[in-house]
Amino acid sequence: MKVVIQNVINASVTISDKVVGEISHGFLILVGFTYGDDIETINKMAEKITKLRVFQDENGKTNLSLKDKCGEILSVSQFTLYASVKDGNRPSFINALEPKLASNYYDIFNEKLRELGFKVETGVFGADMKVALINEGPFTLVLDSKELFNK
Repeated sequence: MKVVIQNVINASVTISDKVVGEISHGFLILVGFTYGDDIETINKMAEKITKLRVFQDENGKTNLSLKDKCGEILSVSQFTLYASVKDGNRPSFINALEPKLASNYYDIFNEKLRELGFKVETGVFGADMKVALINEGPFTLVLDSKELFNK
């Protein structure tokens, strides 16, 4: 499982000129799944994300979590996080989890974030989405479950 996390002032997802998900201050999370991911991976990643201390405190130190800032989450499925351009210039997506299982995992991931006490807005799995954001900092992190949890 890979996620790209961006601290945002606001973010939204639009499909066919209709806003389907929108947040104010918090995280825009792009999330992708690969073979070998499981419920344990999803739970660990959700907990890690929500505990990250990446917001500035009164002294300008990145010391506050999403909960400390009463932040919200906009979660967007992003299978292209598993693109490979190792062979040639056209991306291969063979490492992205098959859509039916990835969609199920995406729903489970978002529900886990909600269970942890956060307002979670989402895009629509597999849809052609337009994502708009104002990145604060900018502050962007890339988390890979294989690096974090040796899976």
